[in-house]
Amino acid sequence: MSSPVVIRRCGGSYLQHSESTSLLIREKRKGAWRMLSLSVASPSSSTICYLPKPLPFKSSFGGIQLRHHATCSIPPTKRTASVRVVMMAKREEEMKEIREMTTEQINEEVVDLKGELFMLRLQQSARNEFKSSEFRRMRKRVARMLTVKREREIEEGINKRLSRKLDKKWKKSIVVRPPPSLKKLMEEEAAAEAAEAEKAA
Repeated sequence: MSSPVVIRRCGGSYLQHSESTSLLIREKRKGAWRMLSLSVASPSSSTICYLPKPLPFKSSFGGIQLRHHATCSIPPTKRTASVRVVMMAKREEEMKEIREMTTEQINEEVVDLKGELFMLRLQQSARNEFKSSEFRRMRKRVARMLTVKREREIEEGINKRLSRKLDKKWKKSIVVRPPPSLKKLMEEEAAAEAAEAEKAA
């Protein structure tokens, strides 16, 4: 009769041996099982070695050891949700402000905003310092104003064809003027020149 098989567990390893002249070691490392065969003289003289547990993953570079530590991070879902709520509230407030304006006021502000966008493009081409976020903010405000303007035309029963004609007529009637930022800069320069002239006199 064959002798019973003894299975022992040592750390992360399983040792299996019998009276036969072979010892089977089944070890689990990194999710894979490996079978190792060792020859022994007899069960009485066979010895069982206790294999050490696998060390955690680490790497060294230039004498510096790098270890992976478990960190607890805040889930980004709550953070992004709060940001979206704030952005939606700001958008609703801006739309409410635009709807309170008259069509003439909307047209005037659209002209000013397009002039400001042109000034930002000039600064960008000259590689001067400017806020890149202003591009997006002004474009969105222009789009919202034109949306409100089109909503009013739909309420009045104006179709797309007539809306295009009215838009062309409005663009032809625009009086070219400097944008508010350039106008303010020109006024500051004129005031500085006047102050210098007074000092020289």
